Amino acid sequence: MKENFEKAPFSAQINLSKFSMQDFEKATDEEKKQQDVMGEPTTFFKDSMRRLRKNPLAMLSIFILFLLVLVIIFAPIIVPYGYDDIVKGTANLHPFEYSMSEQKAIDAGESVFPHIFGTDSLGRDYFIRVVYGARVSLIVGIFASILVLIIGMLYGSISGYLGGKVDLVMMRIVDIIYSLPDMLLIILLSVVLRETLGDFIKGTVLEKLGTNMISLFIVFGLLYWVSMARLIRGQILTIKQNEYVLAAQCIGTSTARTIRRHILPNCLSVIIITTALQIPSAIFTESYLSFLGLGVSAPMPSLGSLANEARSGMQTYPERLLFPAFAICLIVLALNLLGDGLRDAFDPKLSK
Repeated sequence: MKENFEKAPFSAQINLSKFSMQDFEKATDEEKKQQDVMGEPTTFFKDSMRRLRKNPLAMLSIFILFLLVLVIIFAPIIVPYGYDDIVKGTANLHPFEYSMSEQKAIDAGESVFPHIFGTDSLGRDYFIRVVYGARVSLIVGIFASILVLIIGMLYGSISGYLGGKVDLVMMRIVDIIYSLPDMLLIILLSVVLRETLGDFIKGTVLEKLGTNMISLFIVFGLLYWVSMARLIRGQILTIKQNEYVLAAQCIGTSTARTIRRHILPNCLSVIIITTALQIPSAIFTESYLSFLGLGVSAPMPSLGSLANEARSGMQTYPERLLFPAFAICLIVLALNLLGDGLRDAFDPKLSK
């Protein structure tokens, strides 16, 4: 009997005297619930979102951006003025100030919507112009980031996955694009497009944006994707050495499917972080170009163009410069803090 016990596997050599009947009782409902919580399945994205919700600055940024989006959507519905509507007799009003005709209407019992930020030198409501300027800036930032994401992701994926001479040639093209001056290209494209597309875009939606904004989007598509491409290429050079990529290649999976199903999902953190940080960069670029007169065409407002117009009356009406400048700082700061929060959430090693 002793010989048989010694020959038994180690897992069977258990000292039963260490156990009692209480150890074999059924688990209680609370213990089962605790086990279910401990064994709750999760994914990389869910785990990252949980870490993001624990970041107070990131959640504050999301709340601020949510309020800004609500104002941008509903303010034009509530405010009875348009961004280019000139109200006679209301030029150069301070915030919540009424003209003589509006004051008479109020005294007569009529309801007059207040000019929350006052009016400009032409009598246009400044609040609604700031709202439309913020709308333009956000649309430009989001559209430019999507454009950069698509081009950079495709280019970096192909370069990193194929490698070899293809990667060498593609990266030298990236180095050449890095050396091109973006400001000079925007100015040259604005002049060329003004001559070639000026008559063609009349009467269309593009006329409101103008050739300057079209040239800005073209430059974003030509130049600003190179950082995204380099980051994704670096990730793919590491990921493609893993066994599951080799297994996909061995069973005959096509290159496009391997990149789409097995490689890019593992670059999700880099893609989300870079895209989130690209939006404030694009907004700031559009703002300072509009400040220099290379942004949207008048009368469509932009935060940068509003700040530029406010310089002439800065001593008399300083609020005209403060409102668009504050809006730019608030949007860019909130997006930067959100991008930092996403970086810490999707790469917890960086948070320390």
